[in-house]
Amino acid sequence: MRYWLVMPAAGAGRRFGGALPKQHGSLASSTVVEVALRLFIGDQRCPGVALALDAESVRDASLRARLPAKVMPVAGGAERADSVLNGIDAIAAIGSASDWVLVHDAARPCLSARDLDSLLLAGAGHAHGALLAAPVADTLKRSDASRQCERTVERAGLWRALTPQMFRLGALQSALRAARASGRVPTDEAQAMEWQGATALLVEAQDANIKITNREDLVVAEAILAERSRGGN
Repeated sequence: MRYWLVMPAAGAGRRFGGALPKQHGSLASSTVVEVALRLFIGDQRCPGVALALDAESVRDASLRARLPAKVMPVAGGAERADSVLNGIDAIAAIGSASDWVLVHDAARPCLSARDLDSLLLAGAGHAHGALLAAPVADTLKRSDASRQCERTVERAGLWRALTPQMFRLGALQSALRAARASGRVPTDEAQAMEWQGATALLVEAQDANIKITNREDLVVAEAILAERSRGGN
C-alpha cells in the first residue's frame, strides 16, 4: 500500500522551556523532529512527507539542507489542526483524495516499525481509518475548579490517543476544513473525523511511543532508542 505523511512541527512547546521548541531539541546525535522522520523516510510505502514548520524553521537553510528530497517543508498554522491542514493541502496537489494519509507528531520520535505496520494493516481494512492508542491503565480522578477530587472515573473503555492517525486524504481534508469553517479546533484528526460522523479503529500500540513534553522526556526517549538499536523494543 501507499500512504503520505503529514508531520506538524510548528508548535512553540512552552512547557518544554529553553531557547528552542521541543521538536528541535537534541536527540540521538540529531534533533527530535529528524529522528521522528527517519522511520518514514526509509519506508518505500511513503512517497512524500509534508513537514509543517514555524516561519523561522522554514527559512532555516541548514535544516532544509538536512531534509531528504521526499520531505516538503510547508508553513505551519496558529493551531495544530491548521498545520495539519496546510500539510494535507500540499499533498493533495500531488496525491489523490482516496490515498491514505498518516499524521504523526514531531514530538513522538520513538514510534516503532512494528506499531507502524500494525496501524497500516488494520487501518487499510477499515471503512474510515485508524489511530494508534493505548488503553488507560491508571486510576482516573475528576476534580473541581480548585483541584479537589470529586470522584473516580471509570477507566474501562478509555484509551489514550497516540499518533500516527490514518485517514483518507480527501476525507480528512474535508473534515478539517469543516471544523475551521465552524470555528471548532479539534485536538486530533480523529476528533475532526468524529464531527463528520466517521469512526476510527483503535489499534493498540505495543511499543513505547512517548511524546516529548518536558526536558526529562528526552532522557527517556534516548534510552528507548538506544535499547532498540541493541535489538530490543
